[in-house]
Amino acid sequence: MHSRRLRMDGRGVVDGFGAGEAIVTRQAMSFFGGVNPRSGIVIETGHELEGRSISGKVLVFPRGKGSTVGSYVIYGLRKYGTAPAAIVNIETEPIIIGGCVLANIPLVDRLDKNPIEKIRSGDWVEVEGNIGSIWVTKGQLRTQLSKQ
Repeated sequence: MHSRRLRMDGRGVVDGFGAGEAIVTRQAMSFFGGVNPRSGIVIETGHELEGRSISGKVLVFPRGKGSTVGSYVIYGLRKYGTAPAAIVNIETEPIIIGGCVLANIPLVDRLDKNPIEKIRSGDWVEVEGNIGSIWVTKGQLRTQLSKQ
């Protein structure tokens, strides 16, 4: 069996390489009041990811929302060791960019395919912020390959 990986190309916003299991939401994210920086748990009431950890994962969401203090919450995630490995957005904005720069989290957006339609939570995602590319290995295929 050969591995089929999907490549998507877009805009590298923050340099660096990050890889991990994807955690995907169709909802915009607010980090200020939406994510606990000490635990990496989404705490926004009613959010699709409420109660889930983003720590060490590739966080895929459409765009940020909320207060500019969100940039410092993203930095806090790095400080406490609970940051995501990378972030993928449909269209990022200054709050997320500033936080990722402060926290040295690779960030890619404007991909040639909609990442929310192509990536599922549990897929393995590699993000190369330097060139704006990501590679996705589907979760089920990844599990099968690891058993070989």
